[in-house]
Amino acid sequence: MTVPPPTSVRRAAVLVALEGATGVLAAIVYVVSGIRGGDEPGLNMFGTAGWFVIFGGAVLAAGWALWTGHRWGRGVAVFAQLLLLPVAWYLGVGSGRLIYGIGLAIVAIVTLALLFSPSAVRWLSGAHDSGGSARADNSGPDTR
Repeated sequence: MTVPPPTSVRRAAVLVALEGATGVLAAIVYVVSGIRGGDEPGLNMFGTAGWFVIFGGAVLAAGWALWTGHRWGRGVAVFAQLLLLPVAWYLGVGSGRLIYGIGLAIVAIVTLALLFSPSAVRWLSGAHDSGGSARADNSGPDTR
């Protein structure tokens, strides 16, 4: 049984799902560009599209999992945010697209803050579960 996630997790789920959908959209763009014969030296359009489908799909699934109360989505979402921070640095400093880098960094940091908020940590720990956990006021044995 899944416990409904708190508002902070739901907000993070929306951001994570948008990131995943952006990855899947990027895959579609790469496939279309590859079919049309777009050529960029050193770039395999279909291989890059495959990478974006796999990782974008995983992040999109994590967003869905968080929205529906499945705790496993948090690990994938946190990992994705930690991967996006160096990408944001590269965008801002390495490639000179400062606005995009700052925007991406803000989204990743806000998402991490939501995923590590006190209510999200309580939800993850199962503190909201209505049974199956040992409590001080329970005089019987732990029956997990």
